[in-house]
Order: sequence, then C-alpha cells, then structure tokens
Amino acid sequence: MQINNREKSRVLNTPHGSEIRPLVDRTNSAVSQCSLAEELLPPGCSVSLHHHRVIEEIYYILEGEGVMRIDNEQSQVAAGDAIYIPRDSRHTLTNTGADVMRLLLVCGPAYFQEDHRSE
Repeated sequence: MQINNREKSRVLNTPHGSEIRPLVDRTNSAVSQCSLAEELLPPGCSVSLHHHRVIEEIYYILEGEGVMRIDNEQSQVAAGDAIYIPRDSRHTLTNTGADVMRLLLVCGPAYFQEDHRSE
C-alpha cells in the first residue's frame, strides 16, 4: 500500500504562477496508466496554452471559478465542474475569480514532462 500526503508532496512552481503538487505520478510511485496532481492557480493567472500528444486530462475544480478554453471552445467553469481534455487539444484555464482556484489534474497515461507541448 502506498499513501502520499498532500502536505509532504513536492511543489512545482510554474512559469504562469501556479503551484502543482504531484500526488501520485511517475516520480513518486510505480504508476504508469494514470496520475493525480493538485494545482493552485492564483487570481488573474492563466495556465500556459499547451497540448499533449499522448496524455488525456481531466481538470476537476475544487474551489474557484474561471474560463476554460479547449481548442476553439470556451466556457465558464466553477467548483464541482469536471472538464475532459482530449489528447492533442490545445487548452488553457484562466482564474477569473478573486480567490485562488484549486483543482485536481488527472492524466492518463500518467503525466510525463516530455509530452507537454507549449504553444
């Protein structure tokens, strides 16, 4: 059995200003088919536009509100929303609220940096 605690997870600071905590991924477990991370996105910040050739993602918003863009579609999103991001889809998320947006990032297969394609 493996249990990873959020408070003991390493923090990755992104160029767009968010903090990502890998909870279960290739760097801290033997997982290969999926991964889970938490992201804290400050007010006014946007996830850099990017896509993945192999990975599919789900963003699950725990707290906050914003605008999600996937390819040419855009929609308001808020706590309780789960957003499916197909592979090879260019996507970004902007925090339009006054508070930090907290979301879970689920990837399949497990996230690997080489598949992250910046625009």
